[in-house]
Amino acid sequence: MGTAIHVELWCEDALLAHAAMAAVIDEMHRIDRRMSPHKPDSELSRINRDAAAQPVRISAEMFALLERAQHFSALSGGAFDITYASAGQLYDYRAGLSPDDASLAVAQALIGWRGLLLDAATRSVRFARPGMRIDLGGFAKGHAVDQGIDILRRHGIAHGMVSAGGDSHVLGDRRGRPWTIGVRDPRRAGEVVAVLPLQDTAISTSGDYERFFERDGVRHHHLIDPATGRSALGVQSVTILADDGLTSEALSKCVFVMGPKRGLRFIETQPGVDAVVVDADGVLHTSSGLHNAASGAVQ
Repeated sequence: MGTAIHVELWCEDALLAHAAMAAVIDEMHRIDRRMSPHKPDSELSRINRDAAAQPVRISAEMFALLERAQHFSALSGGAFDITYASAGQLYDYRAGLSPDDASLAVAQALIGWRGLLLDAATRSVRFARPGMRIDLGGFAKGHAVDQGIDILRRHGIAHGMVSAGGDSHVLGDRRGRPWTIGVRDPRRAGEVVAVLPLQDTAISTSGDYERFFERDGVRHHHLIDPATGRSALGVQSVTILADDGLTSEALSKCVFVMGPKRGLRFIETQPGVDAVVVDADGVLHTSSGLHNAASGAVQ
């Protein structure tokens, strides 16, 4: 998944604690092997290679994730769209490369979540158009931290946290105190713009500082607007709190693409979900749920 994994837990049995942590790490590697776009033998790579030519039978786990992706696409009016990969693959953030207008126009014609065709009867997927691609980077880490928390629960752990990059899921509290997670300042390394006390919650942050390059004063980053095939504008970072990591990560991408005003209006329609948004000018915005908990939730 191209990120560091962190597991923290409390357990009186040291052997059980180490077994639980090892099981979480094993699960992270399993998900990476299945869902990496960079491994030619992954299930995701097989889909991208074959689904334009014929239906590809997939695992129950993958089918469920693709169904959830379609749900978030419909919910967000296309702001979340895993077929963005048709354009996303044209960027190289390490080398500072972006597609020219002609290449991007070709890729844009391939983006569209309705072209991802799922068949529940055969548990298969196919692409409506040759050249389409999908990428699960929009919520695979959220799924992974959820799986990690489920593993801790099955090992009898009542207090723990699993993190993968900007995605975390906390189990219980921190032995009588809430877990506290800082939302990093998108422009000042080592600084935070908010500190959130959490219990039994998933939290995901998407920021334009994760993978990017700058050219002629423009920041080209990995959070692609499916409508344009280019980096989404108007936001520096979005942090979402939700019951599960799959939801929090997917909604962080939705709000990033939507922008502060539309994105926060959208979040207000989602029960049990809150947001912290840093806009393009560095101004902090929060959803009403965090406003109502104001005195301790955001500092």
